Amino acid sequence: MMNSRYIEELSIMSFQNMLMIGWQYLRAFALLYLCLIAGNIISALLPFSLPGSIIGLLLLFGLLASQIIPSHWVKPGCSLLMKNMTLLFLPIGVGIMNYYPQLSQQMLPIALSCIVSTVIIMIVVAYSSHYIHRERIIIGAKQEEEKTTPALLQQSEEKEKC
Repeated sequence: MMNSRYIEELSIMSFQNMLMIGWQYLRAFALLYLCLIAGNIISALLPFSLPGSIIGLLLLFGLLASQIIPSHWVKPGCSLLMKNMTLLFLPIGVGIMNYYPQLSQQMLPIALSCIVSTVIIMIVVAYSSHYIHRERIIIGAKQEEEKTTPALLQQSEEKEKC
């Protein structure tokens, strides 16, 4: 039979764990929403049109890349959103169904632009990948001469005679 003190300690530990997990999710979502709100404010101040969510995403990337915000602070919220991403796309899909007549009339230009842009992106990525991974000449390193000198030819002939 379990000791009542043990049960009390166990419930306190699980309550503390629950509070810790709740704090981690709260912190993650607060940081995500703060970046989104900051992006919307910056978007409203810009003289050109750029979505606030994109600016907020770039802000979050900058904060994470510069390690101002540790990645483990936003990981719980991001993991939860990534797990439920398909559920988050449902309202968009239903909203698009309202515009089905307009979309069906413009299906050829939409499909053509998707195909052409995909091909262009594939070509640009292929060329840039080849450019980045090309063989580079290291400045200051001695390069081997492919031409044979007369002295090397004489040495190789002497070795063959032996």
